[in-house]
Parts: sequence; structure tokens; C-alpha cells
Amino acid sequence: QVQLVESGGGLVQPGGSLRLSCAASRIIFNFYTMGWYRQAPGKQREVVASITSGGSTNYADSVKGRFAISRDTAKNTVYLQMNSLKPEDTAIYYCRATLGSPPSLTFWGQGTQVTVPS
Repeated sequence: QVQLVESGGGLVQPGGSLRLSCAASRIIFNFYTMGWYRQAPGKQREVVASITSGGSTNYADSVKGRFAISRDTAKNTVYLQMNSLKPEDTAIYYCRATLGSPPSLTFWGQGTQVTVPS
């Protein structure tokens, strides 16, 4: 059974930083595009950042210049470094793994809460 396990969330003051991790198991990690999504209360889930198997990255406009996604193939782990956090970054952050374009397989993690008080 595929597992994506997020960690690193928490409470951080505005302007602070957090690094989220997503450890993948039981997938051929190198084949998958990895992404971070978030869902704030009362809002739809939205993409934050993604990184392909080749290392190409994309970011939502709202996080460009503040967040950075990376992957460590030796550890089967994808990271999201979040700097200059704002209250509007408060959400549950989810890790996603997709295979192919359009995706033929999609897996989600259980999510980790990030809270930035106003």
C-alpha cells in the first residue's frame, strides 16, 4: 500500500519559516511528479508547488519567491521550504504523487496543519 506521510507543520508567527516533509513509500519515487497542495477552511484545495521527476518546478503565484519545493530521491522525500509566512498561508498542507500526464495514478498524504496567526 502506497504511503505519503507529511510532517513539519505547526504554529509559526508571521514572517517565520517552516519546512514540510513528505516521505513516500511503496512507489518508484523517481517516476512520480510530487506536489504540495493546501486547503484553508471554507476554501477549495489549491496547488502550492510541484516538482517533476526531472526536477522542473512550478509555484502558485501567491507563494513565488517565498516557498521552495525540492526532492531527495535517496530518501524518497519531497520538501516544501516555506519562508516569510503570512496568515493567509494557514491551511492543511497535503502531499500528492502523480504518475504520467494526464495522471494515471494519484496518491495523497493525510495532511499537516500549518497555522500562521494574524
